[in-house]
Amino acid sequence: MIPDRIIEQGTLKTDGSRVSVEVRIPWYRALPASCIAGAGLTIDGVAAPAESLRWQLNGREFTFAEMVDNTEQWWFPLDSAVLSGDLSIDPDVEHEVSVDLTLYIPYIIISDTETLHIEEHDTKTMTARQEVAA
Repeated sequence: MIPDRIIEQGTLKTDGSRVSVEVRIPWYRALPASCIAGAGLTIDGVAAPAESLRWQLNGREFTFAEMVDNTEQWWFPLDSAVLSGDLSIDPDVEHEVSVDLTLYIPYIIISDTETLHIEEHDTKTMTARQEVAA
């Protein structure tokens, strides 16, 4: 619905072995974590391994498997989530960042067994900032 605003410009970070980027919901209403069906993170054409992907929502980090039944955490349109994965990139250099999102929209019923799902994609170019360990 609003795919060109998924990636928050200027939020690419690296700690040397992992990268992260802030993402915004491409929908106009809040959704529970259980409706975040999946995501992909690609930097300069290299995809972060699916098993390394983590989703940070409301200050808590989850795997996508941990979110399948999670209806306690909600993603609100004004809040950014953080998508991270195992990739090594250079800091202080521009990178092409791509994010793919698949969301279920629980209140739009398509059939007796299916709800609407949307697949959105965004790509932005930005400089990676080195994340300092606390």
